[in-house]
Amino acid sequence: MAAPKAPQRPTAAKPAAKAKPKAPLASANDSSVAVAAPKRTIALVYDFDGTLSPKPMQEYSFLPKIGVDAEAFWAESNRIAREQQADPLITYMHLMYKKAKAAGVRIDRADLVSLGQDVELFPGVEQWFDEIARYIEIRAETPAGSPGVELRHYLVSSGLTEIIEGTRIYHRFQNVFASEYWFEAYDLPYPKRVITDTGKTQYLFRINKGVEDLGQTINQHMPEAARPIPFQNMIYFGDGDTDVPSMAVMRKNGGHAIAVHGGSDGGKAKCYDLFKAGRIDFYAEADYRRGSELFQRTCLLIDRILANIRIDEEIARLSR
Repeated sequence: MAAPKAPQRPTAAKPAAKAKPKAPLASANDSSVAVAAPKRTIALVYDFDGTLSPKPMQEYSFLPKIGVDAEAFWAESNRIAREQQADPLITYMHLMYKKAKAAGVRIDRADLVSLGQDVELFPGVEQWFDEIARYIEIRAETPAGSPGVELRHYLVSSGLTEIIEGTRIYHRFQNVFASEYWFEAYDLPYPKRVITDTGKTQYLFRINKGVEDLGQTINQHMPEAARPIPFQNMIYFGDGDTDVPSMAVMRKNGGHAIAVHGGSDGGKAKCYDLFKAGRIDFYAEADYRRGSELFQRTCLLIDRILANIRIDEEIARLSR
């Protein structure tokens, strides 16, 4: 429940201001109409579990360390969430440390970060960032005197920030938005931030608006022309149903989405359903190596983004 608002001190009514004459509407052919500066930043936004890594990050080291079977853990977590009508993510985060305490295993923040080194990645993920940057450098065709195209990578995940920090690719991201624990305030770590399937969409707008400080609100209106990374310059990568809200927001606002799968028939079928439903532009196996279908289809979307940037630059040049 929201906290009640403090009563406002009454103020004297101000005299009504005189209405100002409205300025005439500018026509489409009016040369005085300002043209927004081209937005030259491209953002690739990724889910983590199932997208960059084959399985949930907790299964690589945390659960084995406390002697818990992964399948049994998730079944118990989902059962508790249903019975208690609790949020599934808060439930699993609480259950992880409840199991650790029962096993007599203490895992602090530094321990959790160190577990990230055991997380496996899909083929080519570690080289992907440089290969995509190289492709953009070749294809951008930046005019002389232009600042060039900037490439940024973001991670938006319901997984754990601490484990992600310990992975080999953490340093590749402009920013990481993921669930996180509060370690100082309680005997058992308490969920500090939980990123749900629908909650991920908030972070897409943060990237879009350039408001990446989580202490700042994104609810204030910002004109499209003032947003540093337009949705049309963004591509979202996900692996299934939990990514549907993000894919839908991305596509609805002119952005792009790609679904990946691990090669199983079930994963392929899920991606195909997303494609038929119009949730994604493309889908491919999670093979991030140069020359793979995923690489090629990503490059097709990048080519479209680069073409739009060049068109905007030409319009801006003609409008000077």
